[in-house]
Parts: sequence; structure tokens; C-alpha cells
Amino acid sequence: MGDGHLSETFPEIREAVRRLCARFPGEYWRELDRERAYPSEFVAALTEAGFLSVLIPEEYDGSGLGLEAACAVLEEIHRSGSNGGACHAQMYTMGTLLKHGSDQQKREYLPKIASGELRLQAFGVTECRTTPREECAKPSDGMSVLLVDMREAVGNGLTIRPVRTMLNHATTELFFDDLRVPASALIGEEGKGFRYILSGMNAERILIASECIGDGRFFIDRAAAYAAERNVFGRAIGENQGVQFPIARAYVQLSAAAEMVTKAARMFDAGETGGTEANMSKMLASEASWFAADMCIQTHGGFGFAEEYDIERKFRETRLYQVAPISTNLILSHVATHVLDLPKSF
Repeated sequence: MGDGHLSETFPEIREAVRRLCARFPGEYWRELDRERAYPSEFVAALTEAGFLSVLIPEEYDGSGLGLEAACAVLEEIHRSGSNGGACHAQMYTMGTLLKHGSDQQKREYLPKIASGELRLQAFGVTECRTTPREECAKPSDGMSVLLVDMREAVGNGLTIRPVRTMLNHATTELFFDDLRVPASALIGEEGKGFRYILSGMNAERILIASECIGDGRFFIDRAAAYAAERNVFGRAIGENQGVQFPIARAYVQLSAAAEMVTKAARMFDAGETGGTEANMSKMLASEASWFAADMCIQTHGGFGFAEEYDIERKFRETRLYQVAPISTNLILSHVATHVLDLPKSF
């Protein structure tokens, strides 16, 4: 299918990601999905190629590129039919360490993360506090960021329980019971952790939005190709406007969302405050990808539910993004209260 949208950013990176993802076809992902298994080979390939260290500065053995480049990586992963959910967190959680960690912590961890020796691919937000709530000026005060080595913590105060969900996303519950960590695990100042986490949320939302754009392009590519090839009563079903128009609408909506994602990424890279743009890009992209997913199922009819087409798997995967990492209602609440100056409801 001809792309037709504005010229692609980072064409060399995109082409390299496409070549890598071609080594991991639908059969690979379907098998993992059935077993709810971790894509170890895929993550290793991304790490070796340097794609997971795009945002790590060169002085710590990363590429030192901006968020827009990272968005290009994740978009192409998802457009190929792959899924970056197992490793995308490393891109944005690393920012907390990079921005607020000590020089010693950055020297200790960032090169190992870039090489793949260490993985920083999971984070948990809990009500555990380092300062009692009654001693804090605001409810968000008194929480700290701690970098914990799960290999040492499991069985010594940390229990991890997998939660099987409708998609292969390595979801777990974490139980902390008198887990002791060294003082050196503290990132930044004690009691300011919630602010540190929030500072990385904009990057998270923009990166997730780029994955939604990739999902949407996957669905549109597949639907357009199928509509052009599938013949019924001697003609391609794509000749019928009832089939054409939903595909075209999906393309229009996704193109508009992609422009917002690009705007938000460029604001982030320029150091501008862009919380509203990050939120709006995530909402628009997630809704556009979900519309495209539903359209793709409808275009394929019964075949859309067959595993071998990979559409039903991607359909399940892209539905997540209207709920996480931030729900659509919370985004609307942000816009209502922070942009339109409407009174808060909570």
C-alpha cells in the first residue's frame, strides 16, 4: 500500500527495524501468545542492534538520540506485526535514572543497560512511603524511587505473582513484605519520587502513542491489501464504497493522530513542557488504532478471527492502550481542568 503520509522521519532507523522484525514473523508471536512467553530472542536482537539504548547518552554507550527517534523504532516494531510491550518500558524508566540518579548510579547501570547485561524493563508504583503521610504537605510527597535488583529481592521480601490476561504482556502482582534495600538504591532525594516518576510519564505516553500509530498502520496495511485481493461475485470487495470508506476513515484518523505524536515528541526533545500534548497524542493515537483494529476485523470478516492472520492478536494488544498507561477519562480530566480551567471533580 502506498503510504501517502508526510515523509517519514528517521528512514534509516525505520528500515533497519523493519529488517530486524522480518526475522520474527507472525508464527513467532503466535507461539509466544499461546504460551504467554517472553520474547527473549526478540529483545536480545533489539538490544544487540542498539534500539533499546536509543535514549541513553553516548557517554554511557547508548546512541544519544531523542524521543522522536525512539518513537520511530517502536512505531515500526508494531507496524511489522511485532510487539514492543516486553521492552518499551526500558526506554522511559531509564529517564528517571538519567535525570535524577547520581553520577555513580549512572556509571554503574546505564552502560550495562545499553549492552543488555542488565534489563530495566519493569517498574511498580506502590503506596509504601519513606515519610509518613501525616508529615507530608501533599499526598504525593513522601514517596521515593528505589532501584531494586529483582534477582536479589525475590524470596527476600518480594513476591511476584503472574496474572494471566487477554494479551501476552507479562503482567504481574508484586507483594512487598519487609523488603530491605541498601541506601545506595535511592534515586535522587528522599520523598520526591512521585515527581521523578511523573517527569517520565510524558515520555511514556508519547512512546506508547507511537506504538498505537504502528498498530494502526498494521491494520490499515492488512485491510487495504485484503480488500484489493479478496474477490466476491467477480470483483474485489475493495471496489465497494462500503468497504473502502471505513479503511479511508481509519487512515485519515491515524494520520491526524500521528501528527500530534510527532508534535509531542519534538516538544519533549526541545525541553518544552508538553504534558497536555503528550496526553492528547496518546488519546488520539489509541482511539485511532482501536478504530483501525475494528475496521480490519470487519474487512476480513470471519478470517479476522483466525489466528494465522495475526489480526485478532493485534486487536487484543491495541485495546490495552485506551486503558493504560493512562485511561482516556483521565486524559479528558486533564484537558478539562488544566487547559479549559474547569473545576476538578476529585
